[in-house]
Amino acid sequence: MTTNGGAVSAAIRKKAQRKFKMRGYTLKVDALDPVISFASRFSGAEDDALDLLLDQLDSESLKSSILDKEPVCRVVNLLLEAEAAVDETVDGAGDSTTAIRIVDAFLVPKFHYDSIKKIFFEHKAGLPIHGNASAKAALYRDRFLLLYQRLSRDRHFAKPAFESDTTCGSCEISPIQSLVGQIGRRWVMGVISQLEDGHYFLEDLTASVEISLSDAISLQLAFSDLCWFFSENTIVVAEGEMLVEGIFKVFTCGFPPLEDREQSLKAIAGHDFFGSGHLTKEETLRLADLEKRSVNDMFVILSDVWLDDEKTIGKLQTVLDGFEDVEVVPSLFVFMGNFCSRPCNLAFHSYSYIRSQFAKLGEMIESHPRIKEKSRFLFIPGPHDAGPSTVLPRSALPRYFAEELQEHIPNAVFSSNPCRVKFYTQEIVFFRQDLLYRMRRSCLIPPSTEETGDPFEHLVATMMHQSHLCPLPLIVQPIIWNYDHCLHLYPTPHTVVLGDKSEQKAFTYAGITCFNPGPFSIDGTFVAYRPCTREVELSALPS
Repeated sequence: MTTNGGAVSAAIRKKAQRKFKMRGYTLKVDALDPVISFASRFSGAEDDALDLLLDQLDSESLKSSILDKEPVCRVVNLLLEAEAAVDETVDGAGDSTTAIRIVDAFLVPKFHYDSIKKIFFEHKAGLPIHGNASAKAALYRDRFLLLYQRLSRDRHFAKPAFESDTTCGSCEISPIQSLVGQIGRRWVMGVISQLEDGHYFLEDLTASVEISLSDAISLQLAFSDLCWFFSENTIVVAEGEMLVEGIFKVFTCGFPPLEDREQSLKAIAGHDFFGSGHLTKEETLRLADLEKRSVNDMFVILSDVWLDDEKTIGKLQTVLDGFEDVEVVPSLFVFMGNFCSRPCNLAFHSYSYIRSQFAKLGEMIESHPRIKEKSRFLFIPGPHDAGPSTVLPRSALPRYFAEELQEHIPNAVFSSNPCRVKFYTQEIVFFRQDLLYRMRRSCLIPPSTEETGDPFEHLVATMMHQSHLCPLPLIVQPIIWNYDHCLHLYPTPHTVVLGDKSEQKAFTYAGITCFNPGPFSIDGTFVAYRPCTREVELSALPS
């Protein structure tokens, strides 16, 4: 035990000396102990703790860059006092309702990438729902640039610093415009488009070229262990050569490699892509500590909750009865649509009945006092629920349905689809869409079953590599052009919940937890998720 502690202390010592040196400070021997002691308080987040300490030192009026014990101890004490003061105000950290922030998709900030300056900047102007033609072009351009800037940092596709014989096998990306008159194999990146019936093209920001996929095989470099769903509108990297007919013959084809979340966070330079608000390093450290202590917090997620089906109402009663009796009730119940067994289209005339069923659900929850008092409730519409259209993102259910339920349950929240939830520092995305079946139907190249034959795993890999919740052609799933950014998965969130009518599944891909709770009304399946440990409990009621 002492050996392990000594090893950890030595590692922090080296890290501290290196970081202080990079900031232009020299630490005397007696100043190292308080630095190591402070950093050791934040297990797993020592780097952030040291950065916070250095930021505070930078703001102090120091006489010299050679630091002894006195100024270091003074700054450490200031930080510890601030932490203690905050802990007193949130000593109700047991009240996890304050830890949960729900972000409506239409409130997510929009960012553009400047490929010249290589920075992101926020879009400040208003975003009309009905965009003009340029908004559709901007949708594809923003998707392309988002993945292009990510690809430019990958070692497989980085431009070699010096031309040499050893760089002849480089995967450097060539603009499609430069393919004209070129011989030999080239790597390109672009969007798969069907500009003419039966003819597929690859487009980037410079030009487009017709492609032949007849001999294409799925690319599996060191950056991926899985294959994907290649469909129209997905962005791919491809190796091939130009034929005399002016067609680019593709030999290998794959998706841009996934990037580690920490790398993405460095690239966005502190911008808040998630929409939950910007946090200082001090706040992040404090919330991370509170998150580690919230071992009892649990989310219960149900999809396809048909309120017009009496069997489903009985199943809901069973679930609520069960959780009312547990020692610690769930922090959050997430109900995802569809909330009716029939599509709420123009032929549907039972809106008042669905409203009364929501009220009935409110009464049912109210009859469970512990759950009503300590839990929050989030309602996310499904693809066939009432609303202005089936376009994504979908706005929250109309107030007409929510009013009577909220009289019984004031802390019920009706949000958009998709919807984002921040639990302390953890980012969770909820999305209700029957995506798996439609992705398989739209697939141009069958995914390889060498690594796995599970289509849900192929779907998860596709979404993550495309950094998009719904990489389907717009003709298959329309998206509001000005709000496509609401479906982006960049930087990659910690958890993605995909409510799909397919069977219940859970899968961790590249450290990202993904699961489908399954259709509650049909199979009686749901998920109990523990955000502290990111543990997914696949649950089901007895049939």
